[in-house]
Amino acid sequence: MARLHNHYEAAFEALLRQRRTPYVAVDEKRRSLVAQQSGRDSLKSVDFLVSPPGPTSYLVDIKGRQFPAGRANKQYWRNWSTRDDLRSLAEWARYFGPDFSPLLVFAFELVADRSPVPADDVWRFRDRRYGFVAVPLADYWQSARTLSPKWDTVSMPADAFRQHGRSWTALLQGEGVQVAE
Repeated sequence: MARLHNHYEAAFEALLRQRRTPYVAVDEKRRSLVAQQSGRDSLKSVDFLVSPPGPTSYLVDIKGRQFPAGRANKQYWRNWSTRDDLRSLAEWARYFGPDFSPLLVFAFELVADRSPVPADDVWRFRDRRYGFVAVPLADYWQSARTLSPKWDTVSMPADAFRQHGRSWTALLQGEGVQVAE
C-alpha cells in the first residue's frame, strides 16, 4: 500500500484490497499540468481510480473527517471540501469521459458510538473504525454552500448529504442504501 501518510486513504485502500476491487492509487506529489483551454494551469489529482465489475468506474477524491467532529464530538455530517477539489474532479471526469463517475468519498473515522453507515459497513483498520460515504460530484456541487470565503471551502447541508450519500460498500454492491439518519 502506497498511502501510509494519510490514514483515511490507507484505510480506503486496505478496504479495496481486501475486497479485491480493481483500483489504481494516484501519486499526489505533483499536480497535473493541463492545457490552458480550461483556464487553469494544473489540476489536483484524484486519489483513486476504481473499476469494480460493471459498467461504471469511479474517479475518487477521499475526504478524511471525524464522525462526529468538534471538541465535544457533537458535530455530525461534517463534509466540507475546497472548490478547487470540486473543479479538479469535474475536469478529470471530463477528460476520462462518461464511463467514469466522479465521487467524493468521505472517510469518516468513527470517534464515538454513532456511525454514518450501517454496522455491517463499518471498516476496521489499524485499531480505528471508518465509515465510507460516497456522494456523486454532481449532487454535491448542486447542493454545496459556501462555508468559508477565505479558504474557498464549501459544504453540503446535512439533509442533502444524507439524501445523496451512499455507503461505499452498498454502492459497490449496487444497492441503494442511504447513510444513517
